[in-house]
Amino acid sequence: MSRIHNNDPIIRTEIPAELHTTIGEIKEITFPRQGHTSNVGIVNSHKGRFVLKRTRGEQYSEWLKKEAFVLEGLSRTNLVIPKMYQFIQHEDVESGTQAWLFMQFLQGETIRKALTYENNATVRYNIIFNFGKTLRELHSTQCPVELKHEETWIDSMLSQAEYNFKHYSVDGTQETLYQLKQSKPRIVEQTLIHGDFTIDNVLVHHGKISGVIDWSGGAYGDPRYDVALAIRPKPNVFQSANDHRAFFDGYGGNIISNEEFEYFEKGLYAFF
Repeated sequence: MSRIHNNDPIIRTEIPAELHTTIGEIKEITFPRQGHTSNVGIVNSHKGRFVLKRTRGEQYSEWLKKEAFVLEGLSRTNLVIPKMYQFIQHEDVESGTQAWLFMQFLQGETIRKALTYENNATVRYNIIFNFGKTLRELHSTQCPVELKHEETWIDSMLSQAEYNFKHYSVDGTQETLYQLKQSKPRIVEQTLIHGDFTIDNVLVHHGKISGVIDWSGGAYGDPRYDVALAIRPKPNVFQSANDHRAFFDGYGGNIISNEEFEYFEKGLYAFF
């Protein structure tokens, strides 16, 4: 969801003292493919293997705080999500606001990595089918009451989109924002949503979905938003009718029109 390019690796000496007791003696830190909103390290310590995520700046630190909040709220569900162990946010004299999230390591590789070079039709179908099935299960999970708000999700997102446009660097334009406000999609029943359900945020291990990560956008919202981001085309992924068919077979049917896809993926997502 980010626009910042800050992929500095986490240095051991930067890790807050409060985390060292939880982590234990660190043997090694490795760095997977990085996103743009945070730095992620896979920590091997004498206590086991964990994920440590660090953000810099007010915007991304608030997102990480939200992720910790969502993970805590969803810890009572049956969703395949990482367990949250510890969250810390503090002000640093040199770099400003920083936040740290320490959580469970989940085995697997991203859907993107699994599919980019996978040309076996049966293997592709099964992975994408399970991708869609996992999203249906997510949307069918009771949303924790603490994630629900009186304001409808789309109105909240449009307000946040306007704020992001005025205060941060985003891909969206003033004209696009105006069009989004004027052409809001029909209201559907809100569900628990992930908010960034992309092929980079779902893990697969031995053909099965092993985890759904990056929960800063978790909310009680419009399930079509998740679907739009799930099926957005990437190199060798969701560029064929077969991939889309497999996804909606797993999901249990297509709930989004072409116009709604454009609204969410080409429009709203550009502000986040």
